Amino acid sequence: MLVSFIVAAGVTISCNTEEQTLLDEARRYFSPLPVVFDSRINPVTPEKVWLGKMLFYERRLSINGTVSCARCHPIEYYGTDRLKISEGLNCHEDLRNAPTVLNAAGQRAFNWTGDRPTVEEHAKKALLGKVSTGITSFRWIENRLKSIPGYVELFKKAFPGDKDPVRFENVVLALGAFERALVTPSRFDMYLKGDIDALSEEEKTGLRLFIEKGCASCHTGTLLGGTIFRKFGIVEPYWKYTGSKKIDEGRYSYTSDPQDRFVFKVPQLRNVAKTPPYFHDGSVKTLKEAIRIMGKVQLGIDLSVDEINSIEAFLQSLTGNIPQDMLTVPVLP
Repeated sequence: MLVSFIVAAGVTISCNTEEQTLLDEARRYFSPLPVVFDSRINPVTPEKVWLGKMLFYERRLSINGTVSCARCHPIEYYGTDRLKISEGLNCHEDLRNAPTVLNAAGQRAFNWTGDRPTVEEHAKKALLGKVSTGITSFRWIENRLKSIPGYVELFKKAFPGDKDPVRFENVVLALGAFERALVTPSRFDMYLKGDIDALSEEEKTGLRLFIEKGCASCHTGTLLGGTIFRKFGIVEPYWKYTGSKKIDEGRYSYTSDPQDRFVFKVPQLRNVAKTPPYFHDGSVKTLKEAIRIMGKVQLGIDLSVDEINSIEAFLQSLTGNIPQDMLTVPVLP
């Protein structure tokens, strides 16, 4: 009886040690999401977030009144439009697939090429774009908003003390504040904070494989990505496996540096199970296939079916719940 107890206790202690080792290893690579992605240059306030949400859904900030930020980044679809290539004004195709806006404010840079350093800069260039809105003058946007009394009051509340609050700079700051509040913690955050039971055994197996196989060397940090740039197709050309119809040279199109050919920002993996299709051109429909291809072209390994299934299970644990206030579409002025 005593021996059985000691053996049983030994097994329990061993399991706890293994569990703690995996948690410690995970904490080396990843960290939990913050409440908001605050900024020294753009402190997040409830008033700015509310105004930013209004502007996020505002189609009157496009030349023909049909396009808003929410068109390419609908919150109900986890911040993506689920198209291979996003469509802007008059259904004109953009260059690449639209990444999610959820948790995106924590990234190092924005867009697949990283040509926009902050979420505010991303909002600025998205508002002034022939493809996205058809608007090329920030004065047009200011005059449009000043003609709507409800917005004048909202800007006064969001930017108290500003003698001329309805300015393009404040439009950008409000949109940035809204996006900085789009944070969706998941069970993985509970796990990182010490709740070992927050993940299933298969998810823990997937987490272990994710680290051991080398995925975490690029998909690291709070967002499991979004912080570095890497060549897509380190071992073999990516298009050989994605079936991409067009070969995109990535950051090279932005920097003209030969070393940036086929280099892209490593995408964040938060909510990745909810944001198909995958890669910069939306060429891959399923997460399992995306995992298989990444193993092949980035790591030079053939992941087994069981390994792919376990890694996918882990990635499912990154799916957060979208709060109801995020999902509610505001009534515009």
